[in-house]
Amino acid sequence: MVQPSVGFERHYRNSPLTDPWEPLYSRRVDDSLQIGLRIAEAHTNSRGFAHGGLVSALADNAMGLSCGLGLEGANGLLTVNLALDFLAVARIGQWLQIEPSVVKRGRSLCFASALITADGNPCARASATFQVVS
Repeated sequence: MVQPSVGFERHYRNSPLTDPWEPLYSRRVDDSLQIGLRIAEAHTNSRGFAHGGLVSALADNAMGLSCGLGLEGANGLLTVNLALDFLAVARIGQWLQIEPSVVKRGRSLCFASALITADGNPCARASATFQVVS
């Protein structure tokens, strides 16, 4: 069985995109929702590193869910912009963790950033803008 990092439980939100990547884990920290997983072969590119698409999708997910935690009366969020910088590779067996922080929640737009780590070492950083759907 895959062992999650301390404080993480099975992620409560499923989607057709992330279903093949299960098990995913999440935990609430202050006003954000962190997402993590133990990197397996199914999460990698042809060189055996965590695929950039996986990292991008999980960062988008964690930042959007974090922005949504503080919104009342919204029907959801749509990603307007997503930017990532890849800093290092993440390898099979490492714990990949998305640590988002909400920059600003507005009535029509929300802004967030995230640090992505592999076994605690930065491997990417992300930022995103979300449109609030009323």
